[in-house]
Amino acid sequence: MTRRISVVIEQDQDGCYAWCPELRGCQSQGATVEEALSNIREAAELFLETLTDEERLTSPHQLVLTTSIEVHA
Repeated sequence: MTRRISVVIEQDQDGCYAWCPELRGCQSQGATVEEALSNIREAAELFLETLTDEERLTSPHQLVLTTSIEVHA
């Protein structure tokens, strides 16, 4: 069974940090975007292995939205 999961990647001078909003606590990192994607895929698969069949079939989010806002700095 395959499942589509949202991934957020943040990049800075130290590398890339990746996390999955649908899988609370599932996160990884890598030196490059490609490495971070590979690592988060592995982390997500391992995360899903720890869930019961019922938990695996339910999705806590119907929509994951990324946007930006203006703030006074």
